[in-house]
Amino acid sequence: MEKNFAARVVDAMYDNDLFSQWLGIERVEDAPGRSVLRMTVRPEMCNGFGITHGGITFSFADSAFAFASNSHGRKSVSIETSISHTLATHPGDVLTAVAEEDHLSNKLANYRVTVTNQDGRVVALFKGMVYRTGREWEV
Repeated sequence: MEKNFAARVVDAMYDNDLFSQWLGIERVEDAPGRSVLRMTVRPEMCNGFGITHGGITFSFADSAFAFASNSHGRKSVSIETSISHTLATHPGDVLTAVAEEDHLSNKLANYRVTVTNQDGRVVALFKGMVYRTGREWEV
């Protein structure tokens, strides 16, 4: 079966995204304005407190944000992001990021990403805005 357009766009992004690959991201869903990702926290992702480094959780959510915001086919770049870490995670935890589109206009779009652990508990809340360029993905 042929992949949908959003999945082909994310393929083009992911194939050149060595950091998302290093994170071990599994793509669960690629849809217009939506991305669902999964990853497992590894020991080298932890800080001196033995918990997942905030930059890892941020980067994971940021990848979901990037995939969702580009999934319509127009190249989009982040212009503002923020994250709230609500629960610590540890090696072996399986995280899921769900990025959803809140607003889409010709030049700007807003997204929220909820990151949960394997128990369904919210571990981080991320929000971001992108600038939608005039360039299209050729996939």
